Amino acid sequence: MILGIPLYELAITIGMLLCCGVVAGFLAGLLGIGGGIIFVPCFYFVFTLFFKVDPNIAILVATGTSLLCMIPTSISAALSQNKKGNTDMAVIRSWSVFMLIGVVVGILVSKFLGGAWLTLLFGGVMILNSINTLFRAKAKPAFDSLPGKAGQSVIAFCIACFSSMLGIGGGTLTVPILNACSVPPHKAIGTSSAVSLFVCVPGAILMLLTNTTPDHAPIGTFGLVNVLAAICVVPVSYFCAPLGVNIGKNIKPTTLKRIFAVALFIISARMLFSGISYYVEDNSAQATTEVSTEASTTVEPTEQTNNNSAVENN
Repeated sequence: MILGIPLYELAITIGMLLCCGVVAGFLAGLLGIGGGIIFVPCFYFVFTLFFKVDPNIAILVATGTSLLCMIPTSISAALSQNKKGNTDMAVIRSWSVFMLIGVVVGILVSKFLGGAWLTLLFGGVMILNSINTLFRAKAKPAFDSLPGKAGQSVIAFCIACFSSMLGIGGGTLTVPILNACSVPPHKAIGTSSAVSLFVCVPGAILMLLTNTTPDHAPIGTFGLVNVLAAICVVPVSYFCAPLGVNIGKNIKPTTLKRIFAVALFIISARMLFSGISYYVEDNSAQATTEVSTEASTTVEPTEQTNNNSAVENN
């Protein structure tokens, strides 16, 4: 037993986290995503299944830990993409301020909504994203170009806000939006890698420093960030990101999109089911408590009546 966990379970947990780092880093370089769509569900299931953490707490810690883990992954992917000339720095400069504002708002909203709502939101948004990717893999762009400054400001804010709430780097939302606006795929992926940095860095700092550590959180948790999990996945994901960039040049983009969409749909459906189950169990527990309370209040008057009758008879 180590940290209260059997050795074989600890070994499985570490192995899962290492595999998570490999896949997240590879996808970050391959598709321009920050890895959060892999990190969040993986951390969530590890925290709930192996550390027996309440799902409402587990999703919050998974979100914060994901943002921290994506910092080195996004740096590695962004540097590799920039060297290949795939980053549109004009877009990054015009979006930067609005992305920072979006991150702050997203973190505040996530604290207000609570963990169970974030689980449902993550599952729902990612399922829609996977369906869009799967059935629109060969679709033509919806627009001829990006909108004006006002429109781009709204886009930047929304991407950062939702991404920080869900614990994803921003690439998952940035790539399809840029593709829909006729931005070339490689340019969209490269730009999204830079967008991830503007979400991950301030988001992780806020989750780490502006939150108190919940009771019964996984060991190694500070604020809403689990440092031990980050130590397991960060080194692996950092070195796997350039591998994804290099391999992405030799694989048909449509095939990659479809495989990715199917995997994302399965993961998201599991998260959505978990969130719904949590609410069903919570409502059942509340209903049981209410019935017990009503029963106790019914018994008390009956006992009082019996006592009064006994006194009168005497």
